[in-house]
Amino acid sequence: MAIQGNLVVGQSGGPTTVINSSLVGVVRQALAQPEIEGIYGMLHGIRGLLDGEFTDLRQESETTLELLMQTPASALGTVRYKVKPSDYDSIVAVFERYNVRYFFYIGGNDSMDTVYQVSEAAKARGYDLRAVGVPKTIDNDLALTDHCPGFGSAARFVASAIRNTGYDTKAMGDSGPLKLMEVMGRNAGWLTAAAALARQEEGDPPHLIYVPECPVSDEQIANDVKSMYDRYGYCVVAVSEGARRADGTAFAASTGVKDAFGHEVKAGVVETIAQIIEERTGMRARFDKPAYLQRSFAELQSPVDRDEAYRAGVEAVRAAIAGQSGVMITLVREEGPEYRCRTEIGSLANIANAERMLPREYMNKAGNDVTQAFIDYARPLIGGPLLPYARLANHPVPKR
Repeated sequence: MAIQGNLVVGQSGGPTTVINSSLVGVVRQALAQPEIEGIYGMLHGIRGLLDGEFTDLRQESETTLELLMQTPASALGTVRYKVKPSDYDSIVAVFERYNVRYFFYIGGNDSMDTVYQVSEAAKARGYDLRAVGVPKTIDNDLALTDHCPGFGSAARFVASAIRNTGYDTKAMGDSGPLKLMEVMGRNAGWLTAAAALARQEEGDPPHLIYVPECPVSDEQIANDVKSMYDRYGYCVVAVSEGARRADGTAFAASTGVKDAFGHEVKAGVVETIAQIIEERTGMRARFDKPAYLQRSFAELQSPVDRDEAYRAGVEAVRAAIAGQSGVMITLVREEGPEYRCRTEIGSLANIANAERMLPREYMNKAGNDVTQAFIDYARPLIGGPLLPYARLANHPVPKR
C-alpha cells in the first residue's frame, strides 16, 4: 500500500490555538514511517507550494515540536488563496518535481475542497498521490465530523470572555447594565452558542444568544433585552457576527468587500443591535469585540481539543500510508455517559464546500438561547470547568 517518496504538509485559513498540534501529529507520525523520506512544510499554504517555498521539518528539534503543541496560530504561515482550476496541474507538477507522494492540508471548508481537487487532478494525470485533509475550524461547521479541532479551545475562550464581561457588567450597575459581545461565525452559530458554557448558576450571563440559524426581529431583540434587564438588573448578550433578521437579512452591514473565496465581508453587527436597543428601549448598550483573540488565545487552550487535533494529524498519515486519498479525518463521539471520541475517515466528495449548521434542536423555541442538548454536546470539548470565581454572600448591615 505504502509508496516511497516525500511528504508535504500545509496550513490554511484562519488559525486556531491547536492547529500546530495537528502539524506535530503529522510530523511525528511521518518520522516513524520508513516509506516517507523528506518531510516538507509549505510556507503560507498552497500559495507557497505553487512558489516552491518549503521548510525542512525533519530538521526541527523535538523540543520545538513539543512547544508547538501549546503555540497558537499557524507555524507554517497561512493563506487565503482561491485555487484556480488552472492551478491544479501546476500543483501536481510541483509534486512530481519534488517526488511528493503524501500531501496533507490542515484547514476548513475551502481547504478540504483544495485537497479533494488536488487528489482528483493527480488521478487525472496518473500520478500516485495520497492527499488527506486534516480538519480545522473554530466555526465547527465541517460535514461528517462530530466536531472540529479548534472549536473546543475557541469555545472555552468565548465562555470565559463572556463570563468575565458579565461580572464586569453586573458590577457597573445602572451606569452600564447592557453588554453585547460579538462572536465569530459567518453562517454557523456553534461558537456563539458556546457562550452558554459560562453559566454556573441560574441568571448567570449570557442572558441571550443570537445565532444565524435562528433569525429574530428588531422588536424581539428589544423586548428580550428589556425583559432580562427587568428580571436581573442587567443583561449580557452573545451575538454571532452572522446574526440575521426575521426576513433573512443580516444585522451586520455589508462592507462591499469579498474575501478570496467570494465570502462577503460584513461589519457592525453589535453596533447595529446596540442602536436598535437604544431606539426601542431608551437604554444604551456597550459592546465587546474580541475578534481574532477567539482563535488565538493559547492560555485558554482546551486539552481535549489539543489532543484531538494531534490525533487527527497522526491518523491522517496512517490513512495515507494505508492507501487512502481524497479523504478527511473525522471525529466520532462514542455513546455513553463519559465523553469518548474516535477517528474515522470521510470522503471529501461529501465534505468539500458543505457547511454543517447548528441544529435547530440545540436552540430554544424563541431562538434566543441554547437547549440542554447543546450544553451536553459542547461541554466536554472545552476541557474541564472554567476557573472558579467567588461570589459575596451579601450580608446586609442594618442602616443607622
